[in-house]
Parts: sequence; C-alpha cells; structure tokens
Amino acid sequence: MYNGKKYHIEKNTVQETLIIPLYGRKVCSEHFPNLFKDPEAERICGMLDYDFAEKGKKMESAAGLFGALEVAQRQYDLAWEVKDYLKKNPKASVVNLGCGLDDTFRKCDNGKCKGYNIDMPDVIAVRNELLPESDRERNLAFDLNDEAWMDEIDCSNGAVLFASGVFYYFKTDDVKALFQKMAKRFPGAVLVFDCCNRRGAKMMTKTWLKEAGISEVDAFFSLEDKDELRNWSGDFADVSAKSYMRGYRDIYKDVSLFHKLMIKFCDGLVKMQIIKVTFK
Repeated sequence: MYNGKKYHIEKNTVQETLIIPLYGRKVCSEHFPNLFKDPEAERICGMLDYDFAEKGKKMESAAGLFGALEVAQRQYDLAWEVKDYLKKNPKASVVNLGCGLDDTFRKCDNGKCKGYNIDMPDVIAVRNELLPESDRERNLAFDLNDEAWMDEIDCSNGAVLFASGVFYYFKTDDVKALFQKMAKRFPGAVLVFDCCNRRGAKMMTKTWLKEAGISEVDAFFSLEDKDELRNWSGDFADVSAKSYMRGYRDIYKDVSLFHKLMIKFCDGLVKMQIIKVTFK
C-alpha cells in the first residue's frame, strides 16, 4: 500500500527510461481527453520524486505531443487485443513482456484472468513500489531471453502475450528464437506487439535506440512486411497486421493538421503496425 513517500528517480538511469511512456500517457490524457483518459498515469507520476520540467517542455511541442499520442494509442491498441482474446478466454493469462510501468492488465482485468508482468530485476524493483502485485497479478523479474519465465505462466486457460515498444531493442535472431519458444510453450495463445520497418528503426537510432547505446540498427528487429514472420515457425497459425495509429479506431479527425501528416508518415513510410501472431 502506498505510504505517501515519493519514489526518487535518478537522471540518466534505466529508471528514468521507464517514466517516458508513463509521462507520455499522462500528457496525452491532458491534451486529448476526448480520446484518452488515464488517471492511473497521473497518479503514478504524482508518486515520483522527479523533475518533469525538461520532459514537459519537449512534450508540449507539436512533435512531442505526437510522441505522447503514439504511446497512448499503442496502449489502446494492445489493450483492445487483450480484451478481444479475453472475450473467448475469460480465465486466460495476460502476459506483459518487458512491462516497465505499463498497467494494461489492470485496464483489461475482467475479474477472472491472471496477469504476469515481466521485466529485468531493476525494473521490477521499481514496479513493485509503484504497481505492486495483487492476488491475480504478479511481477516477475526475468530476462525475456531466459525462457525460465515461461515456467511461471499458467496457460491452462489460454494466454495472450503482448509487448509494447520492446522488440526494437532486440536483435532479430533473439526475437525469432523467443517467438519460436513461446509458440511451443503456449499453444493456442496469441502474441501482439508493435513494430516498424527498417527506415523507422534507423530514425529511432537518433532518439530512443541511441539512449540505449544502439547505433547500428541492421542487426536489430524491424519488419518490412508481416508475411516475413510466417516462415519463422511451423507453430504459427496466422499472422495479421493493423495500422498503429488508425487500425483500431480512427483518430484522424480529432487531431491537428500536423498530427494528420505525421499519421500518414507513420503509416506510409515507416510502417508502424500492430502485429498479431496466433499460435497453433
């Protein structure tokens, strides 16, 4: 239970990277209240001992607001897929891969499903302070490349696995191996994640990937076409894709001209998509 004490976030640390999407959802909720309302993001930001002034200035720009819009729309898309899976599998496990401070499970909780949030130990330490476990929600400290985390998941009633802004930081060979292992371990499950093409990944080397120490993007995961995944495993039943910004609901009419142009850019030139892989 929260005791009212502020949780300190050091500058230039892994902890600081966790608050970027969190703060983006808060800003988006403030600027686009007709599209997004995220009181939980506002609540958690209020629990942090961190100077948001610099990030606030960046996100108040037109480009910054579009970044916030992207973050919020991504969570909306992934939550839509989780809820859709739970309609037919109400007791399924909801698995958040590389969870950070994402609270998608709580937004989708139907009172019957189970939630598993997986990330590195230092991330889970922060999460346990700000988003602690409950009877049906666990925070698990694992490297996603260590398949031991799969032993912790109860998939007897189905599983929907999702990753939000995660695989950009993984090498393609590691993503392929992870997908193959998940398909073997979780038959009948669904995996949902966001991605972009090589051009988009190269653009990110100037921002997020640069901050992660990634300068050469060629070995890292990107996707020109969803059908590239079909040959990765004989355990994939289907692969589908939707537009990141317009595939789940069309927000085009609700944003500025600049943001309309950015949406077209993301759809056309960098192919920002939500990919769904259904396992046999």
